[in-house]
Amino acid sequence: MPELPEVETVRAGLAPSLTGAKVTDVRVLDERSLKRHQGGTADFMNSLQGCRIEAVVRRGKFLWLPLTAHDDRFKSPVALVGHLGMSGQMLLRDVGAEPDKLTRVVISAIESSGQPVEFRFVDQRIFGSLAIDDLVTTSDSKPGGFSAGALANSPLLGLIPRSAAHIARDPLDEDFDVAAVTAKFAKKNSGIKRVLLDQNLLSGIGNIYADEALWRARLHYDQPAASLSKAKSRELLEHVRVILSDAVAEGGTSFDEQYKNVNGESGYFAVSLNAYGMTGRPCNRCGNPIKRDSWMNRGSHYCPRCQRLKIG
Repeated sequence: MPELPEVETVRAGLAPSLTGAKVTDVRVLDERSLKRHQGGTADFMNSLQGCRIEAVVRRGKFLWLPLTAHDDRFKSPVALVGHLGMSGQMLLRDVGAEPDKLTRVVISAIESSGQPVEFRFVDQRIFGSLAIDDLVTTSDSKPGGFSAGALANSPLLGLIPRSAAHIARDPLDEDFDVAAVTAKFAKKNSGIKRVLLDQNLLSGIGNIYADEALWRARLHYDQPAASLSKAKSRELLEHVRVILSDAVAEGGTSFDEQYKNVNGESGYFAVSLNAYGMTGRPCNRCGNPIKRDSWMNRGSHYCPRCQRLKIG
């Protein structure tokens, strides 16, 4: 499933074309991609038609586009919320470009420059979705997510989709509170990887980047979070921040044809991985073969020599 770097790559790709764009047409080719929209297909299309997209915003793995309308169709602020799921892609195409296979929704728009563009939601397995959702005030009254400054001085800045309001800030967020998160680590007896994947504690981290951060920190995935010293917790979070930043710079991680950026291109961070997907290969630190354990219906990749479980 796409994690923060992949979603941020998509956000950054959409923003130049869609910020300030006006929706001119909406085509729903597969209603299953609207399963999280409460009002049905006609309501989805009518809600979007003619709206202005104010920004493209991300928190963790969540992506949303705040909307404004020229009329009073919305009783409260709303946004178009996109979930990539396992195989969702958000592509930008020129009008009239060759169709993309497995396209589920097409939103036509006019960019602020006057250039027409098509936003295509492509999804092979249909675990992803699009939906219109109400925006609510953040619990800390700070910005809802990262928009690269597009919402500066806007009343939409401190809002977040209701469906994402429970999601904690991610390690690349300016308002991410390292001290508060490490304090919560100290109260968790669960394995540290399970804690890293808890989106209510910190968001954006999935299986790939958790394995990579734990490898860099020399921590076993099942090491109880509460057993970490404050210094070790801070070190781990710094590794997480650096890995996520580096992965964003490389356009995310692609292992197959499912994850693509808005131009349909793959990310290249896979060439920098040290643990995830490296089963049987020599550890880049000590040469011991990387091992994969079954874990929570997925896998954990680690070096048995560098990342020993420490009890007591």
